[in-house]
Amino acid sequence: MQRVQKLLSNYGYCSRRKAEELIEKGRVKVNDKVISLGDKASEDDNIYVDNRSVRKERKVYIKFNKPLGCVTALRDKQYKTVMDYIRVKERIFPIGRLDYNSTGLLLLTNDGDFANKIMHPSHEIKKTYLVEINRPINDNEIKQIEKGIVLKDGKTAPAKIRKQTNNLLEITIHEGKNRIIRRIFDALDFKVSYLQRIRIGKLSLGTLEVKGYKYLTNKEREKIFQ
Repeated sequence: MQRVQKLLSNYGYCSRRKAEELIEKGRVKVNDKVISLGDKASEDDNIYVDNRSVRKERKVYIKFNKPLGCVTALRDKQYKTVMDYIRVKERIFPIGRLDYNSTGLLLLTNDGDFANKIMHPSHEIKKTYLVEINRPINDNEIKQIEKGIVLKDGKTAPAKIRKQTNNLLEITIHEGKNRIIRRIFDALDFKVSYLQRIRIGKLSLGTLEVKGYKYLTNKEREKIFQ
């Protein structure tokens, strides 16, 4: 027996957090009975969302090169979403996010356990970004970022910076807070003009074209956790 939100996530219906929201709104049934948050079920039980049966799907893992000008969401009333670019029959969802003005490597899946393993802070999955800033950065500023910057919601995790030019940097950090890279540079009075995620763990964006996506192999998935 497992909590129903975990089953919905594992089945690829939605993220665990979204499943919790659906349960709290009374939109989920198990064997024709509306359930409450915390209720459990087995894979032999019949689960319904909005009176539609939810079935287990094959697990898929996708990497996508997110373009500018779309949000990382399943749907949005105002903006185009990453899902507008991906056509697969499985009900996948993004793992984490890249903001509207950021590009690069984004993972999508219908495997809730896989997503949680990447997102949970305890696993410290490193993410590498290519960042263009409005002025040259000096050694003291680099040291501040690498040691951690104090923001309103706490000190950032240690980072690693590699300069490509005075204004173009690679920064690697395992922190997953919203807009963390932009906020780090904002704290030191930099303006970020370009931000692209190029690696998650040792899985790189590679030559995947903008707006392109591909299924990950088992070997590629393992690179994320190396």
